[in-house]
Amino acid sequence: MHPVPGKLARTMHELFGAAAVEWLRRLPDLIAECEQRWSLQVLPPFPDLSINYVAPVLRAGGSPAVLKLGVPNPELLTEIAALRLYGGNGIVQLLDADPGLGAILLERLLPGVPLSALEDDRQATSIGAGVMRQLWRPLPAEHPFPTVAKWADGLKKLRREFGGGTGPFPAPLVAQAEALFSELLASQTETVLLHGDLHHDNILTAQRQPWLALDPKGVAGEPGYEVGAFLHNPGTRLLRMPQPSRILARRLDQLAEELDLDRQRLASWGLAHTVLSAWWSYEDQGYGWESAIAYAGYLSSLIRNGM
Repeated sequence: MHPVPGKLARTMHELFGAAAVEWLRRLPDLIAECEQRWSLQVLPPFPDLSINYVAPVLRAGGSPAVLKLGVPNPELLTEIAALRLYGGNGIVQLLDADPGLGAILLERLLPGVPLSALEDDRQATSIGAGVMRQLWRPLPAEHPFPTVAKWADGLKKLRREFGGGTGPFPAPLVAQAEALFSELLASQTETVLLHGDLHHDNILTAQRQPWLALDPKGVAGEPGYEVGAFLHNPGTRLLRMPQPSRILARRLDQLAEELDLDRQRLASWGLAHTVLSAWWSYEDQGYGWESAIAYAGYLSSLIRNGM
């Protein structure tokens, strides 16, 4: 049994509390069960894990794959459902899964270099747009996916957390995100299956296609919502560049053109999503939200100044 990375253990305790303690205790048995069930050899886990235990594996015959194990929870279940619906189109192929066990067996993406490693931001944005177009698809009549409207309700928790205020978050940005969510959700005309967290580190180089996505959340919403995570990534790198607002403006121009979507609406979805993302970071860990709020500030200025 390979040791559990310390960051993974800490994050799981923050997210799942006592359930994480029990799950981490059982992890060696879960890995052994998956090895036997799917005839796997589990290799040392990938670095920088935060929420799930993810490790490369060799299947019978030596073909590579990836084993992902997590505390069974709604997000893990919708990931499995999304992967089944995608069928490998634009995204990693689901090989097998056991929802009750919290186990997912996936195609391994090789060479597996993330889009964040590509320094040409224009090229990276075009690749991201191409992956988005492959992933958006009609939803079945009955499906398990949460809606963007349900996700947006998370900002109500922010208000409750701070007694009706906004705590460390700039009040004008929170109010603007709330107003934009209300306006955009009321005027949605198309709802499709979205990845839900499609940023540069969730798009990797592969062999079956040049670039494939992984780690879908699975959410029902308007296509324009998808750009939010892409706009405020990769991490703090864009914030260290000269004039980040110009890069964001150019990304919006490019995404609007390549996706044939309204630019103003993309900017509005981007700001609303980015404030919500900042809140999720605070809610889950109490830290790591500052860069998202910085992006939201730039997007607010672009909207205010007519882009």
